[in-house]
Amino acid sequence: MENLIEIKGVTHAYKTKAGPFPVLRDLNIAIPKHSFCAVVGPSGCGKSTLTRLIAGLMFPDQGEVWLHGELVKSPRKTVGMAFQNPVLLEWRTILQNVILPLEIVAPSMPKAQKEARAKELLALVGLEGFENKRPSELSGGMRQRASLCRALVHKPDIIILDEPFGALDAFTREDLWQTMHQLREKEPFTALLITHDLRESVYLGDQVVVLSGRPATTQYVMQVDVPGPRPLEMLYETDTVERLAVLRREIQIAQGRAVA
Repeated sequence: MENLIEIKGVTHAYKTKAGPFPVLRDLNIAIPKHSFCAVVGPSGCGKSTLTRLIAGLMFPDQGEVWLHGELVKSPRKTVGMAFQNPVLLEWRTILQNVILPLEIVAPSMPKAQKEARAKELLALVGLEGFENKRPSELSGGMRQRASLCRALVHKPDIIILDEPFGALDAFTREDLWQTMHQLREKEPFTALLITHDLRESVYLGDQVVVLSGRPATTQYVMQVDVPGPRPLEMLYETDTVERLAVLRREIQIAQGRAVA
């Protein structure tokens, strides 16, 4: 299968007054087209740095980042991003918030076409009828749904999800996991998910990459060979519980809290 994202021998350090602060070391990750890669690892190990490198917002000190077989040398319009904080603009309606990326990457697109695209996505995530509401009028889960729509509205090939469900309650979080599977069925894309939730990584990911402590390198890669859309019941099945146990141990090893 064709790899859409390739991280090849990436090493990166931030420059500080005290000297280089290393965050990634010889990192290698390959993500096939239309697959979902979940990345887990200790806090502060460089997961968010990885997302910025893929988006072309910064560049590695060593190694290469490839998208579509092209070396990343600048920010990419084909990448959509969603974060833990939905970051919706209060002075814009939900519809206007979702349309925002189209105003930037496709300014010549007719307004009616932009609105139709945004409404299509809002309907897919259960927000039909809320187009003219302001962000403060929606619940946290609804705002996060709108944020996902905004990340997908310009039909990116890649969507980066930096802990987008981390601040939500358990019921809302699981509801949005199912929404992500529904979006994948309707809007094929390649995804990189940063998460601390092991159940989330196994439920959403086609592969789960465990990073070591800083400077991060690849500790372990687990394939999740379960076709989507996946039922939530799979999280309680013996096979899934065993996968979670393996993941948990690998993360403990990466954090130095278990013997390899």
